[in-house]
Amino acid sequence: MTTQYWLVKQEPEAYAWSDFVKDHHTSWDGVRNYQARNNLKAMKKGDLVLFYASVDPKQVVGVAQVAKTAYPDPTAGADEGWVSVQLKALKALAKPVTLAQIKAEPSLADISLIRQSRLSVMPLRSHDYETILRLSEG
Repeated sequence: MTTQYWLVKQEPEAYAWSDFVKDHHTSWDGVRNYQARNNLKAMKKGDLVLFYASVDPKQVVGVAQVAKTAYPDPTAGADEGWVSVQLKALKALAKPVTLAQIKAEPSLADISLIRQSRLSVMPLRSHDYETILRLSEG
């Protein structure tokens, strides 16, 4: 099975990377965008996920892994069709990678973070994922 790569966005006031690290695992729920929901449904156990803090400074701060694939979102109530996945925190990046750094990297010009900035769950190509990790190394 081939590993897929993803980026999830979160407002630190709602759930910060430090909270995720402390909790070790989290249910990635509350997503109410159809494209983001479809991306959650496409995630497979073991896929790697970049955690992006979506409030200034906007930056990728850590790496997580899909621990459990899509299941009914417990926050959706009677509104069927919405899903969650369980993510496991793996590690903080050596240095956060800012949105400005990502925008300045020509090879990342087509990622959803740039083209669809409001999308909260998005796929990455392996090259995009590796480029962002490389940028975190300085």
